[in-house]
Amino acid sequence: MQKKITIALDMMSGDHGVDSSVPAAINSLKLYDDLCLILVGDESQITELISDKIKNEYINRYSIVHTKEFITMNDEVIAAIRSKKKSSMRLAINSVKDEDASACVSAGNTGALMVLSKIILKMIPGIDRPAICGALPTKNGQCYMLDLGANVECDSNHLYQFSIMGSALVQSLEINTKPVVGLLNIGSEDFKGNETIKKAGQLMNSSNINYAGFVEGDDIFDGDFDVIVTDGFAGNIALKSIEGVAKVISHFIKKEFKKNLFTKFSAIISYPVMSAVKKKVDPRQYNGASLLGLQGVVVKSHGGADSLAFEQAIKTAYFEVKNQILDKIESLIQTELSNE
Repeated sequence: MQKKITIALDMMSGDHGVDSSVPAAINSLKLYDDLCLILVGDESQITELISDKIKNEYINRYSIVHTKEFITMNDEVIAAIRSKKKSSMRLAINSVKDEDASACVSAGNTGALMVLSKIILKMIPGIDRPAICGALPTKNGQCYMLDLGANVECDSNHLYQFSIMGSALVQSLEINTKPVVGLLNIGSEDFKGNETIKKAGQLMNSSNINYAGFVEGDDIFDGDFDVIVTDGFAGNIALKSIEGVAKVISHFIKKEFKKNLFTKFSAIISYPVMSAVKKKVDPRQYNGASLLGLQGVVVKSHGGADSLAFEQAIKTAYFEVKNQILDKIESLIQTELSNE
């Protein structure tokens, strides 16, 4: 008998709330026969968007945990955690702790999600800090970068731990059985970078991690690395810079195509190519950043995620559970510790 995978969804989170989370939940149930969902949020809002046909077809594969309380994107983190004891985010994370679900997905306030997850689920032994890990498109497919903002300051051992967790994630998502790991730096030469980066490189080089050296910013998208490790300060700046460049390029392309009749005609001719390129770099296809290092699977969806993007975040959580990412991280940690 097929083992069921249960994921708790924070239905009220993000900019669009149930308008994106409900369609994403329904599509996910259609995609994966072994998936069950716990929908945490305002029951009336959720059920209003689920048709009778869907209710009858999937009645045994989803349940609703009702709450009208939720943490907004603008809430001050500590105040929200203290005052909103029955928020949809907290209840979704609690379901993982209580083993009612194997994973939680939320598009809510990143700071609140990180703090609540760490308090409720605790850290995996051997890991000091959780890290946010997300996917980026490359010439050969995609790579995973961490940390993307959870830890502004990191020492070399933290970066080394990030490399272990990133490797486990790539393995669990069935991308590569021996992920190639790189360390983000201002140059590829061994003598470049600060002492923290240099020491982290030495730790990775002497470990069982498939470490391939330093990565410069303009090499991120070449496809030579599966995992790129950095601290949360540089990682978040890199991510936001990438998003900004993508927006400005899109702006220039649209502007040029609208210049005159000839360029408008060119736009029609080139539409199939432009459409294919747009699909490859569509950020919705890479949505779903994993909060690694916790004793439970937690996936952070982008706050502005539509249903397609939120569905991708559910997919990430699904495969992490299905391929036992927590066991992989713990196994890699034990292997590394035994070799020290």
